[in-house]
Amino acid sequence: MSHEATNWAIKQRGLKPTAKIVLWHLCDRFNPDYGCFPSQARLAHDCEISRATLNRHLDGLEARKLIRRIRVIDPKTGQQRPTRYLLGCEPGFTPRGPGQIEGDSTNPFEVGEVETPCPDLRHGSLAEKSHIDNGLSSETDPNPCLVSEHGSVSQFGANPCLKNDDSRVSNCDTNLVREPLSKPVKEEEDAAAREADFDRFFDELLSALGFAANATLPAWWQGWPARTHVRRWIDDLGLPEKRIVEVATETRNEHPDPPDGPKALDRAMERTAQRDAQEAAANVSALKSKRSRKTHGKPPPSSDELAAFYAAKVNSDEYLPNGMISNAMCEAMLARRLVTEERLRRRGVR
Repeated sequence: MSHEATNWAIKQRGLKPTAKIVLWHLCDRFNPDYGCFPSQARLAHDCEISRATLNRHLDGLEARKLIRRIRVIDPKTGQQRPTRYLLGCEPGFTPRGPGQIEGDSTNPFEVGEVETPCPDLRHGSLAEKSHIDNGLSSETDPNPCLVSEHGSVSQFGANPCLKNDDSRVSNCDTNLVREPLSKPVKEEEDAAAREADFDRFFDELLSALGFAANATLPAWWQGWPARTHVRRWIDDLGLPEKRIVEVATETRNEHPDPPDGPKALDRAMERTAQRDAQEAAANVSALKSKRSRKTHGKPPPSSDELAAFYAAKVNSDEYLPNGMISNAMCEAMLARRLVTEERLRRRGVR
């Protein structure tokens, strides 16, 4: 990996998060002496996206003139080797011209331009196809390409390019049949809304730390690594966004200059989370004590109140469990003339 290349990737502005992740992993695979040759399978695995999505973002990065792809063909077998990726941070980098495709079948470090690619599949020139097909035309080849009809992609198999599992151009993990959405569209809309809310919160945090609205941010505050680090304060420490902004504002009293990256605020955020947790626990304990005092502070009922309570039970028609009323309580109710002997016998009390 090259730290210079990855730092260059982080400094790029205006990219979508997924496109920036693809560019960062390309730079992470860059070797200053040998170049950048990751396979599509490796890039898709590193970025945790499908190969179809990867190809779309690679096209976008090349359109933005941040990278330049060079197709490499093995001169002996005619098979495609891993694509050579030229990065915008490399010395002497020049973007690919419109409508051109580059390829080199002998040396991956030399850049050359070839003929117009296959008009539909974009996987090589017509001259290359005629060489690979060993002179077979679309009439003589029993398995022509399904779209361009000028022979199969690989000389080692008769399967057309859209069915060839070894093809790096045809995306084997893409289903061409439209299927029902696995997730409701509302979930995607909610995710986009949450991302927009987080962007507003992140801008508010930067403003609280002393960064100007339209100023260029330092490298350690740019890109998804800084945003991921800030998200941990919310997910791991349980701090609300408003509380994070308050802590960031408080830190400026001690350190007027903006901190060198979000890691510099970790200790302040951890102390705040611990202090808030202790205060919440103290509030819960105080509430429990208040309820306990309220319960235990009430005087016990008097003998007259108890006698009146049980007399109401006896004089009613509701169910009386056996042994609910003691003999002493019966005497107390009779002494106060709240019940009669007959009523007690009918209720089965005595």
